[in-house]
Amino acid sequence: MYRIGFGYDVHRLESGRKLILGGVEIPFEKGLLGHSDADVLIHAIIDALLGALALGDIGKLFPDNDMSYKDIDSRILLRQAYAKIRSEGYILLNLDSTICAQEPKLAPYIMQMRSNLADDMETETSSVSVKATTEEGLGISGSKQGICAYATLMLVRVNE
Repeated sequence: MYRIGFGYDVHRLESGRKLILGGVEIPFEKGLLGHSDADVLIHAIIDALLGALALGDIGKLFPDNDMSYKDIDSRILLRQAYAKIRSEGYILLNLDSTICAQEPKLAPYIMQMRSNLADDMETETSSVSVKATTEEGLGISGSKQGICAYATLMLVRVNE
């Protein structure tokens, strides 16, 4: 049995924060504002994982009023969400994701993001796609107010 999930996340850019995307710290004068490290890519992926099995969203699993998640590395959250997917008898078949950011340029960091995500979801890098685009000066990322990410994935039930 196959299940498809879709996720979206957006966070505002703010001075004095680190910019973390796909578990990679990217040199930039601003970072994303959020309760955790605000990694929009990983948050979109978590929403896609949970959505595929109708398990709610990231806020249900990791509420932002729970101080144990304050400034937490989103890769820890991804591993926990993926463990929940595995406990339901599913594994990741493939992931396709897109980060929308006017700045900074993300191409030099894409392979490390793919590797991090593949490691965290116990799969091959060839099953994980991460792309980056600008919004041509439009929208929240185009105006440099924030960064957003989209994720679509397929899960498959495994016999264990």
